[in-house]
Amino acid sequence: MQARSATPAFAVQALMYAGVACVMLGNYYGYDSIAPVAEQLSRELHFSDTQIGTLNAIYSLPNIFLVVVGGVLVDRFSARLLVVLTTALCLVGAVVTALGAQFPVMAAGRLLFGIGSETLAVATTVALAQWFAGRSFALLFALNLSLARLGSYLADRSPSFASPLYAHGWQAPLWLAAGFAALSFGGALIYYWLDRREAPRGTLALPPPPDRFDWRHLLAFRSEYWLLVGICVTFYSVIFPFRSTFAIKYLQHAHGLSLDAASTLNSYVFLAAVFATPVFGFLLDRIGRNAPLLAVASLLLPLSFLVLATLPGGAGLSTALLGVSFSFLPAVLWPTVVRYTAPGHLGTAYGLMTALQNAGLAGANLIAGHLNDTSGASAANPGGYAPMLWFFGLLSLAAFLCTLVLWLLDRGAAAARRPA
Repeated sequence: MQARSATPAFAVQALMYAGVACVMLGNYYGYDSIAPVAEQLSRELHFSDTQIGTLNAIYSLPNIFLVVVGGVLVDRFSARLLVVLTTALCLVGAVVTALGAQFPVMAAGRLLFGIGSETLAVATTVALAQWFAGRSFALLFALNLSLARLGSYLADRSPSFASPLYAHGWQAPLWLAAGFAALSFGGALIYYWLDRREAPRGTLALPPPPDRFDWRHLLAFRSEYWLLVGICVTFYSVIFPFRSTFAIKYLQHAHGLSLDAASTLNSYVFLAAVFATPVFGFLLDRIGRNAPLLAVASLLLPLSFLVLATLPGGAGLSTALLGVSFSFLPAVLWPTVVRYTAPGHLGTAYGLMTALQNAGLAGANLIAGHLNDTSGASAANPGGYAPMLWFFGLLSLAAFLCTLVLWLLDRGAAAARRPA
């Protein structure tokens, strides 16, 4: 076996990292490009809220199944090839979405985007591990996630910096999203070129084990792992369907904000995550205490909906609470899986959790859209959004209760380990 030589030159590593950062920034912008045009889709194309929710739900549906084999595809065909293929598929999906004056066409575009996107996330994680494992990988992974959140922030801010596009109707902003998908594809090509050059030289770190999904591993998972799955599904089923699909439209109709003001306020959730996620990851490394930190982070989510529903002018405080929660909980949740899962089962554990997360996202988008439609939620009837707020509030409360049960199990296990 050929021994690995020194690491790639710093400039090469920096260029690779920049390419992968562009991949994820453009991809997250594409996912979050629906919310800023949601009101225009209703007004100009007469889409119902159920249809608008479907545009993000249909993104998640294929990943209920595909993400569990994403690691297998990466292992068989290489991370660099999968990154290029999936970013190309996302670009095609973004273009079809922008062409979709008819709902089935737009939905087909979002479906293509979704098929590529989650496998892209798996491939990108493997790519970063191959280059940086043992070389500040945790910090670089957290920073990459922060840059991805920057894409979400830019999508929400687009009605401000790209206001002339929104003035031309619903389609021009979606062409901007297609442009970000092209940026993602360009970053993938940079990474592909560098990886193809460096891999034969033996300068890369060893890749992680492939995320192979094995049903037999389910029997080995502890109850704590299933509580983490419950936290993951309920938490993300609130955050993304609300903030990435309905929040801007809700803030326009129920709080009287303009599109610019609503999108700016909503963007602060993602802006907070850009800067705070690595900080909370560092906090976890320093003090441990996974379960208590999860409980604190998840408690902020139901509080944010309580404030939003009951306090006049509470949209700002609610957004602040939601932003801290969105920065805090993911930084603790994903590393905590390692604590309760055997090393040989980590691929299955992460694959299954992500698959069920996508099932929750699809279901929550459809349910929230249906609640708004049946309640007649609109600018003329802002009270019609109350069932949606109750739905998201109860889901967020369920996430908090799961963290409390996990904390109690942790305390019981710690007590059992103490000498008599």
